[in-house]
Amino acid sequence: MEQQVNELEKLYADTFRRLKERAIIRGNVLQIKPDGIIVDVGTKCEGFIPLGELLENEHDHLKPGDDIEVFVENLHDVNGFVKLSRQKAEGIKTWDMLEDAFNKGLPVKGKITGKVKGGMTVTIGGISAFLPGSHIDIKATKNTDHLLGKSCAFKVININHKGSNVIVSRRALMEEERSKLREQTLGTLQEGAIVTGTVKNLTDYGAFIDLGGIDGLLHISDMSWGRISHPGELFSIGDSIEVVILSFNPEAGKVTLGYKQKRPDPWISVEERYPAGTKVMGKVITTTDYGIFIELEEGVEGLIHVSEIDWVEKSLKPSKYFSVGDKVEAVILKVNREDKKISLSIKQLKPNPWELAKNKYTVGQRITGKVKSFADFGAFIALEEGIDALLHISDISWVKRVKHPSDVLKKGQQIEVAVLTVEPEKERISVGLKELTPDPWLQAIPDKYKLGDTVSGKVSTVVEFGIFVELEDGVEGLVHRSEIEKRPDEKMEDLFKTGDEVTARIINVNTAERKIDLSMKTVIG
Repeated sequence: MEQQVNELEKLYADTFRRLKERAIIRGNVLQIKPDGIIVDVGTKCEGFIPLGELLENEHDHLKPGDDIEVFVENLHDVNGFVKLSRQKAEGIKTWDMLEDAFNKGLPVKGKITGKVKGGMTVTIGGISAFLPGSHIDIKATKNTDHLLGKSCAFKVININHKGSNVIVSRRALMEEERSKLREQTLGTLQEGAIVTGTVKNLTDYGAFIDLGGIDGLLHISDMSWGRISHPGELFSIGDSIEVVILSFNPEAGKVTLGYKQKRPDPWISVEERYPAGTKVMGKVITTTDYGIFIELEEGVEGLIHVSEIDWVEKSLKPSKYFSVGDKVEAVILKVNREDKKISLSIKQLKPNPWELAKNKYTVGQRITGKVKSFADFGAFIALEEGIDALLHISDISWVKRVKHPSDVLKKGQQIEVAVLTVEPEKERISVGLKELTPDPWLQAIPDKYKLGDTVSGKVSTVVEFGIFVELEDGVEGLVHRSEIEKRPDEKMEDLFKTGDEVTARIINVNTAERKIDLSMKTVIG
């Protein structure tokens, strides 16, 4: 019995001699306990890994029989177990790996776990490393939240084992990779080739495309045969697109790209596809004060001028009737391939009311219309939809001087007029009101008002050179200031007021000039 005990003590002694504190050895999991794991680390020798010394989630994943590497912390634990640590074993291995990577310039895998002042933290096998802000990406990045939790490759640029400091760079590896890609890309680029790239950045004037270590400029003018106001209408950052190499300077590393050049210029055969008179359907892409632009196909657009929208409304605001995206039918008026312009019309799809008017209205015809609006020179009479006639102020009365058409007519009033002229090519019809009755100056006035007759009337207008007197039937006569007995210093407005009753003698009746001259010199009023 004593011999067996001595052999057992010798065995334990040999085991402990084999075990060294602060060393990493392999063990075999014997038992999973709530507070840790029991591990066989040698013949008849067991160790214990407390829960806090296990790696993340390891307690739930390990099972009896698994082989693991452990760090020997203490050979004489109070509970009779050798004290072990999985975290320290992993940490020592990681430090060895980091030092080797630093010395050899090898990349290491790590996970970005947090943000700190001046950069971010990276966890590499349980070791926390510092990632400076200037080493996060090739270009400065203000918002780095999208990197949190991301696993990346890093280059160890500084390591201090004593201070437990590790500094890594993500940018260094990205630059190395980009440099390799650049060399490969430069060797394959040639003008006219179609290549695939990634939209890297968008500006007002174009887009920068990453071709693989080298950026090419896709100018906005080379994006579409049609019109676009910003590259963002076609592309988004991160899009993978096919582009054409337009020019390539290997020495400067400059590449100019095209997107629209992947297909022929649609304007080359536009005259054959869209001859004048063709009805087309298009989509509104822009509205302006002078008209609307219609996309007929990708890269081909036309303009419907505001004057070609409606026969009736001449000065309508296009944005009030059309919105971007609306489908519009129109007819081709003119195609200019050189200037890349197509003129369209909507109103030409409908009958021209003025062409109809040419056969409907004749000179001398009596028609009825409604007073639509006034101008200083006359009134516009609405005859039908799209047809307005002009009643000139001189055609309102044979005898009365009309100062403004609103003195005689009211807006909305229905009146009968006579057609004087019809000019459909100028979109113009003139009408007269006085022409409904015979011209009194031809017979009635000369017969009624004779030279030397004494007449009475009311002052209708007082002017510097005399007064106008309204006689019967709206006929007016002029009393010149030279035919009025007054002192030289007396003014006409001091002698007469509008509405005053006066008596005068007819001294001239001029039917050609349609005027009657009066005198008050020998007449006592």
